[in-house]
Amino acid sequence: MDLSAAQKIVIIGGGQAGAQVVQSLRQFGYEGDLVLVGDEAALPYQRPPLSKAYMKGELGEDRLYFKPAAWYEDNKVETLLSQRVEKIDRARRQVTLEHGGHLDYDALIIATGSRPRPLPVEGADLENVFDLRGLADVEHIQPKMIPGHRLVIVGAGYIGLEAAAVARQLGLEVRVLEMEQRALARVTSPVISSFYEALHMEHGVDVRCGARLARLKGEDGKLTHAVLASGEEIEADMVLAGIGIVPNVELAEDAGLPVKNGIIVDEDARTSDPRIFAAGDCTVRPLAHYARTGRLESVHNAIEQGKLAAAAIMGKPRPALDCPWFWSDQYDIKLQIAGLSMGYDEIVVRGDIEAKKFAAFYLKNGLLIAVDAINSPPEFIASKRLIMSGASVASETLKDTSISMKEIAAQAA
Repeated sequence: MDLSAAQKIVIIGGGQAGAQVVQSLRQFGYEGDLVLVGDEAALPYQRPPLSKAYMKGELGEDRLYFKPAAWYEDNKVETLLSQRVEKIDRARRQVTLEHGGHLDYDALIIATGSRPRPLPVEGADLENVFDLRGLADVEHIQPKMIPGHRLVIVGAGYIGLEAAAVARQLGLEVRVLEMEQRALARVTSPVISSFYEALHMEHGVDVRCGARLARLKGEDGKLTHAVLASGEEIEADMVLAGIGIVPNVELAEDAGLPVKNGIIVDEDARTSDPRIFAAGDCTVRPLAHYARTGRLESVHNAIEQGKLAAAAIMGKPRPALDCPWFWSDQYDIKLQIAGLSMGYDEIVVRGDIEAKKFAAFYLKNGLLIAVDAINSPPEFIASKRLIMSGASVASETLKDTSISMKEIAAQAA
C-alpha cells in the first residue's frame, strides 16, 4: 500500500526507533502532520549511556538527546510527552490517549520498546531497589552511588556488568548475583564469560555465578539484605535488577495484530495491517543474514527498522540492511559485537586474551556468523563485511595475526 499521500502519521513511542522514524520521514520528504507520543517527560534520548557514561557523570543530560526541542518545532513535529496510548482502533484508524482525546492516523508506527523484567521475589518493592531503563531511574540511583555503599546487582548481563563497572569506579562495594553458571550466559560464549568474570573480580567486584536471589529483607520499608536461596544474607544499601526485558506488545496484541515474543513485522517493518508499522525492541523481524526471524534489542535494530518503516511509507527503495551490531563499555574495555552467535559450532580466538586485546569468532558449518571483539576494532569492522557476504574463512587464517583483517576480508570477498 502506498502511504506517501498520508495526511497524518502517528508514532507511538519516544525512543530510538520512534525518533528515527520521525527524522527519516522528514528526510524522505514527508510534509504531512507528524505526531510523536511518548510516555516519558523527556524528548527522545539515547539509552545506552545510562548504564555507562551518564550514570558515571561523564556525560551531561543535554548530550543524551537525539535532537533539541527546536528541531521538532522547526520540522513541525508535534510531541505529546508524558502521554500513553491506551488503545488502537484499526477500523477507525484512531488511537485513544490515556488522559483523554483521540488521534486519527493514516499511518501508524508502534515503537513502544520494552520494560525491565521485574524481580520475582518478596521485597522487590522495598526502598532502594531499582531498575535501570530510563532517565528517571538514573536520577533515583545516582544520589545513592556513594563510596562505601554496598550495591547488589541481580543479573550478570551487559546492563548489570556495565553498572557494576561504574559503581566500582565510583568506590562502591559491588556484588553481582547470577543464577546461571556463568556471566553473560544467554548472549555469548564461555570464552567471553570467563574474560568478563575475571575482569570484574580484578576490579574488586564479587561475582557470584550459580547464585539465586530468594528474597530481599528490609526494616521500616527500607532494604537491608539480599537473601540467597542458600540462606546466605548479604548486607545491601541498594539493589539493581538487570534480569532482562519484556517487549511492550500489549497495544498491538489488543488491536489484533500478530504477536509472538514481539510484534511480527515483515522486511519493511510492516505489520499484518498495511497501515501499521512497528520498530525497535518490541518487534520480531526477518533477520536478513540468518534466514530466520528474531527479536533484537539494539541501537542498530531501532535505527534500521525506523528507516525501513519510513521508506516503505514514502515509497522509497528499501535501505540497505546492516549486519546486527552491539557494544558494551566496561572499565577501559570496549566490546564490539557483530552478528548473532546463536547456533555456532566452532569458536576461533585471535589475539591475546591476557593483554585484553582479542576477538572470538563464531562459525557455523565453516561460515562466520558473529564476532566478539575486545579492544579490537579491525576485527569488528572486517567481520561485519565477512558476515554480510556469507564468507567462509579458514580457522587457521582467522587465528594468524600476521595476516591483517583487511587482507582476510579482501581475500574472502
